[in-house]
Amino acid sequence: MTAHRIAILALDGVMPLDLAIPAQIFATRPETPYETTVCTSAATVHTTGAFTVHAEGDLEQVRAADTVIVPGTQPPRRPPEAVLAALAEAHERGKRMVSICTGAFALAAAGVLDGLHATTHWQYIDDFARDFPAVSVDRDVLYVDEGNVLTSAGVCCGIDLCLHIVRRDLGAVVANRIARGLVAAPHREGGQAQYVPAPVAVAGDASLSGTREWALQRLSEPVTLRQLARHAGISQRTLMRRFTEETGTTPLQWLLHARLGRARELLETTDHPVDRVAQDCGLGTAANLRLHFRRVLDTTPTAYRRTFGS
Repeated sequence: MTAHRIAILALDGVMPLDLAIPAQIFATRPETPYETTVCTSAATVHTTGAFTVHAEGDLEQVRAADTVIVPGTQPPRRPPEAVLAALAEAHERGKRMVSICTGAFALAAAGVLDGLHATTHWQYIDDFARDFPAVSVDRDVLYVDEGNVLTSAGVCCGIDLCLHIVRRDLGAVVANRIARGLVAAPHREGGQAQYVPAPVAVAGDASLSGTREWALQRLSEPVTLRQLARHAGISQRTLMRRFTEETGTTPLQWLLHARLGRARELLETTDHPVDRVAQDCGLGTAANLRLHFRRVLDTTPTAYRRTFGS
């Protein structure tokens, strides 16, 4: 595979988790082409944790990278002019630009987000909208993909965005393998709400994780709201409320995206005809599979297999 250079730009006040997420997901692996370097504009960068960062790379690596990732800082601040110039130059050269959490403030200050949709941490989104009126702010999403410019909401949404990038680059199988290694959810759609009343599922009987796992084992079968509620031992209304609280989406939307994820894996790893893939993932017909692929992924099953099939 051709090497893909990733520069993670650590600014002063960087949040340790925001920095660690892309460093871990884009770490060197036999099945990925990523060569990742942490970069700074100074010899030492202070984090919001109890340590400092001494990076291998500098702004020259940022300019030379294929993908530039800017983790968030707390509080969000305007980077030095040299940093803004390097970000603007990378963007002008067509490099992929990514922010995690409040890193969107740095991209916006460099003019990278002008005229585009973007998001950031919900606590700072009003400040972001006020400071950067040229940016169309999406408030209730996990991440925004504008092609060569991508932004994520707060902190752990960076996991969703980075896995989305891997999936876009290398397909669902590789992305799911990395997610399993992180013990992370394989895929959350970017359009889900970023602020969920119960962002972490409650352990034990109160959680619907067992019901979701039950459904995942039956993706090839019709699974109704009534069946999900019966398995969970609660009413359909309670299921809808608690499911949305735990996942940020409705049961039927969650099922649809789980089926699309299964279809992507089948297209990557088997030579089954499209109509069989549609049956095996629970979408019924090839026409229905093509419809959802076009609507959600903006491609066709055949084109997807041509790109990612083994």
